[in-house]
Amino acid sequence: MSTDEPVLGKLATVTHPITPGRPGEVIVHIRGGTETYIAYSDVELPRQAEVLVIAVRSARTVEVTPFIG
Repeated sequence: MSTDEPVLGKLATVTHPITPGRPGEVIVHIRGGTETYIAYSDVELPRQAEVLVIAVRSARTVEVTPFIG
């Protein structure tokens, strides 16, 4: 995990459903608070799904995958 990408490897919660090829939204607990990111996934993810940030596309856009923990 790079200090330049503080959300990489963090857990997040889906706040707007994600469909493959279409963005959704996640909230990440980071820097002592929460931040919202546009999120993409290869699988459909419903609201409130717990996900893992696996890539950073830009400053406010990430790729996520379902978290099974």
